[in-house]
Amino acid sequence: MQAFWIALQFLSSLPVRLPGMPEPAQLGRSLLFYPLVGLLFGALLWTLNAMLTGAPPLLHGALLLTAWVLLSGGLHLDGLADSADAWLGGFGDRERTLLIMKDPRSGPIAVITLVLVLLLKFAALLALIEQGQVVALIIVPVLGRCALLGLFLTTPYVRAGGLGQALADHLPRHAGWQVLLVGALGCVLMGGWNGVSALIIASVVFVGLRQMMLRRLGGCTGDTAGALLELLEMTVLVGLALI
Repeated sequence: MQAFWIALQFLSSLPVRLPGMPEPAQLGRSLLFYPLVGLLFGALLWTLNAMLTGAPPLLHGALLLTAWVLLSGGLHLDGLADSADAWLGGFGDRERTLLIMKDPRSGPIAVITLVLVLLLKFAALLALIEQGQVVALIIVPVLGRCALLGLFLTTPYVRAGGLGQALADHLPRHAGWQVLLVGALGCVLMGGWNGVSALIIASVVFVGLRQMMLRRLGGCTGDTAGALLELLEMTVLVGLALI
């Protein structure tokens, strides 16, 4: 269970504190538990949604989105902001793109991107609540964190050293594919046809964004992984709301 606690500490703002720095092998194994962290997030969001029954719709959606952001501590939104700045400011150049992603400051493109992504998430959540498709609150966080596991399984990590490199180097790959299969089947079983639709949308977004990373960088970074998760979650929520 050590690997699960590592994953929960890294991916969430929940009060989990581990003594000392984990071994590289434990870091790699923690990736296998990313979908389980997504399931925990989904269960918490589903519970909050039930507690908010009868609340004004706009407030209902805003509180759900706030809880969603707070659960991850804004970790992936930070990656999205850095990636947005770098993709525009990098002018197609690999080294310039990587350099901009290391800059902690956010430019106007980052701010615009964050506002649009959060606005679309909010609107989609509101629509899904009105449609009664609350199972999306469980499916989408799971798919988002399955995407992180899938990214590290299939894509080179381009920054030498650091946490991301340890994750990539020590990920048990055979077990990783098994976890992805279980995660996909679980989403289909929970969501039925909506689960199938969510899986298809997530797969298309994953393939498209991964190709963009490979063309520009030759692989992924922690920031682009965060951007992938946020854009995938947003697109799946919007897609389910429109079906």
